[in-house]
Amino acid sequence: MGSFNGHVLPGTLFLAVGLWRVWSAVARFAADPPAFRVRAWSPLSKGPPLLELYVVAGGAFLDMSLEVAFGMFAGGGRVDQASLIYLEHGGMLLMFFLFGALALLSQKTSRYLPLTDGELCLVAATALTSEFVLFSYHSATHTGLEGYYHHLLVILIGLCILATVLGALLPASFPVDLAAGVLIALQGLWFYQTALTLYGPMLPDGCGRDADGTVDCHSRAAEERAEQLANLQLFGVVFVAFVYVLGCYAVAAARYGHPDLVAMHDEHVAALECRGAVGARSVAEECEI
Repeated sequence: MGSFNGHVLPGTLFLAVGLWRVWSAVARFAADPPAFRVRAWSPLSKGPPLLELYVVAGGAFLDMSLEVAFGMFAGGGRVDQASLIYLEHGGMLLMFFLFGALALLSQKTSRYLPLTDGELCLVAATALTSEFVLFSYHSATHTGLEGYYHHLLVILIGLCILATVLGALLPASFPVDLAAGVLIALQGLWFYQTALTLYGPMLPDGCGRDADGTVDCHSRAAEERAEQLANLQLFGVVFVAFVYVLGCYAVAAARYGHPDLVAMHDEHVAALECRGAVGARSVAEECEI
């Protein structure tokens, strides 16, 4: 059981950070491909440079405070089963707050807490792991359609952890940095989709909400149809993210296009043409690659 606002707020934070991370990665790569490095966070070139960190730390702290407050209210000032759900979410959000706070301290007091992007990537991966563990076990309390939506969210979180850890291991990899931004944005989109489907106007036919807000489908056939719709919705948000990445790349290449970026593209096209001309066996000799 959850709520519409309880999914929209974290979804907004993930989506905002993810969209910015995607654009920043693409713009930095287009501006200077050889000098590209993975960033645990991306400063703004215009405006407050640390805005992303303030959004992460401030947003996580706000959401954490609301979860704890609701938890205490639900338990009537006591820690019981009703309040533990909110406190679980508050503990997870504490890890994201710590990531944003540590990154801010590293920038403000680099003399005392000099953390590299690789180290901050591992801190971010720790926060994402806490989210992964929470939703993996917390989702077990969700049954039916609710559990299925949370299961798909856990998959996205796991992929996000992988991309973030690879960012620390492969600090010059553009695909890794881009993938991390895309997966963060996909988490945000999926939080929105979950809110709209389970707690909003997109509840599938054959399913309904009980008096306590739990979503139940009237038959196994209706539940299977709802799960198939969830798969289609996931494909849809992935497609939206794909279009956004292509749009960012097109704009960044036109605005910041480095000569090496054009040279890399020309070399790739020439290699493909040569492969088609000489065949696969003699590509290395004829194309000199």
